[in-house]
Amino acid sequence: MTKTKMPYRRLGHSGLQLSALSFGSWVTFDNQIKDDLALDCMQAAHDAGCNFYDNAEAYAGGESEAIMGRVIEQLGWKRQSYVLSTKVFWGLDGRMPNMQNTLNRKYLHHSIEGCLDRLKVDFVDLLFCHRADPNTPIEETVFAMHDLITRGKVLYWGTSEWSADEIRAAWDIADRHHLHKPVMEQPQYNMMERVKVEIEFNRLYDDIGLGLTTWSPLASGLLSGKYRDGIPDDSRGALPGYGWLAKRFADPATVAKAENIRPIADELGCSMAQLAIAWCAANPRVTTVITGASKASQVVDNFGALEVMEALTPEIVERINAAVA
Repeated sequence: MTKTKMPYRRLGHSGLQLSALSFGSWVTFDNQIKDDLALDCMQAAHDAGCNFYDNAEAYAGGESEAIMGRVIEQLGWKRQSYVLSTKVFWGLDGRMPNMQNTLNRKYLHHSIEGCLDRLKVDFVDLLFCHRADPNTPIEETVFAMHDLITRGKVLYWGTSEWSADEIRAAWDIADRHHLHKPVMEQPQYNMMERVKVEIEFNRLYDDIGLGLTTWSPLASGLLSGKYRDGIPDDSRGALPGYGWLAKRFADPATVAKAENIRPIADELGCSMAQLAIAWCAANPRVTTVITGASKASQVVDNFGALEVMEALTPEIVERINAAVA
């Protein structure tokens, strides 16, 4: 494992501390790996000091949560030793009204029960509204999330891929009515996707104490360099239903831009993936960078980014920014 000790950071202005690098299950759980490999990956992350594990109701139609719940139970981790999150919005039953693409009170009431059942826990530490819902008043969602916290089902709530205006509106409603406020946002953030974190949310960090749990540090694998010579058969770009990724990876200009960081990684003696993850984690606004892996060796390599982060001088960061501009 990495020689560098895992740092822990406060989630925004809350008192909760998360490991700077964390582990998520998007794409991999059920689609690429089952319980045995998921256990190996989560144990490897745990051994490296990771204390935050991210999931979502919609991942693999609920099976991702079920796998993570079974794995944690098998590992026998004490509940106080890890932070667990999930996300709700898409729903699992599209045949029923009120049960898909919504954040209304009824859906939130039912969805949390299903999430907790699959994860085999009494509560989740973090619950994210996976997308904004234009058809439900934000007041209704804010009051419902507050109720989930007062009922002991959730400890902190936040958003994922919301706009700055939507987050500010939810926070203002909670503040005005003395309700539990949204604490965190989960945006995509990597060298090629930067506007929300670095520009749009800029005022929210100091104004409301917004914390970030960012996803896709490798731009879905593009910044790992694995797509330089096409789409490998065992990659997520080759998975059924992920044609939108394959289209992106087939764009020579996009691949070439990602390849611009390879000489810098070689100079630092690290992999492109490690450099990309370290770059994200070096942003002081980022509480934790969610990583993914389909085997334990990838977890070990990803978490080696902690050592690379220590080598990221302002000059090197400037070179990286210029390379992918």
